[in-house]
Amino acid sequence: MTERNDRIDVAGGLYWQSRFFAATAPVWKWLSDLETRAVADEIDDIKVRDPIYVTSLARAGTTIVTEMLEAHPALACHHYSDFPNAWTPYWRNHLLQRTRRQAPRAAERAHRDRIVVSHDSPEAVEEVLWMAFFEGLHDPSKPGVLDESSNNAAFERFYRDHIRKLLAVRRAERYLAKGNYNISRLAYLQRLCPDARFLVPVRAPQQHIASLIKQHRLFSRGHALDARVGRQLAMSGHFEFGPFRRAVHFGDAKAADAIEAAWREGREIEGWARYWTTTYAFLADQLEARPALADRCLLFTYEDLCTESKTVIDAILAHCDLDPQPFAEARARYAERLSLPDYYDDGLTGAESDLVETLCGNVYTRIRKRCLET
Repeated sequence: MTERNDRIDVAGGLYWQSRFFAATAPVWKWLSDLETRAVADEIDDIKVRDPIYVTSLARAGTTIVTEMLEAHPALACHHYSDFPNAWTPYWRNHLLQRTRRQAPRAAERAHRDRIVVSHDSPEAVEEVLWMAFFEGLHDPSKPGVLDESSNNAAFERFYRDHIRKLLAVRRAERYLAKGNYNISRLAYLQRLCPDARFLVPVRAPQQHIASLIKQHRLFSRGHALDARVGRQLAMSGHFEFGPFRRAVHFGDAKAADAIEAAWREGREIEGWARYWTTTYAFLADQLEARPALADRCLLFTYEDLCTESKTVIDAILAHCDLDPQPFAEARARYAERLSLPDYYDDGLTGAESDLVETLCGNVYTRIRKRCLET
């Protein structure tokens, strides 16, 4: 999707392909199994080891962290071009590698946030796969948390093979995934992959909420001009912004109802502040109750990522057990490039800032103590 003023242009081909793949998901599940059997000899010796998951509430810096890490030759992750056919990663990428004649065009993404993307840029493609195996995953009236007690044998078998196929076709050693919703699945992912590493950027609530509001308004205005915008977001597993916005239900029905009620009644800042607080309170609870999981999680502030880049990047590499030598050029490039955004101010009044502090302050203090010290 590209953006001009309030209009977000949805590529017609992508929109209709997305509808086709969504409507025929059962067929593609079957084709995925067929692909797995067809490449069994090639993936048989591939182990899913030390996968890296980048997750947080949207607008916390997950995209830039994932983009940066994918520059490491040991890692492979999903790209924009892996959607809408996320089901057969080996065949699709194998064909693309042999038919592509020129590099994909890059442009600033629709979020208007300085991040330039192309078909080869990292994206949270795997969410459509989770949605296909877990019914009602994004229903804000029902808990959406997956933990160590969760079981879905069909998904777990499929997911392991899916990652192995992506690693095989990309000739990579380890899997890298961006997924904002994975913040509600950390314990489940650790059960599936006990050696997984988790990276969680945390953004200060006032600027974070201002960024969330900006994006929601942008995609809502775009949808008002073209109803395909919201539908495309939903089909790609993005419910963070726009007309079909939904908060993750972290198991606290009262908190979930308060978020939805605030949004429904036009109290945007309150709704986002409650969502921010609920998200990071859940994270803090998870880490306090699960020391082994906490050891696998590196929390760092978005602000430190932008202002103390070299220190944070080195901590990320160490936490993920990534060889820094082949990443030296990328490290230098991102250390110079990363900076705090200057393209908008938070726009909050004094009373609104006070409300954010009242709702988020205690949880921010709590989660900040778990973040990397620079």
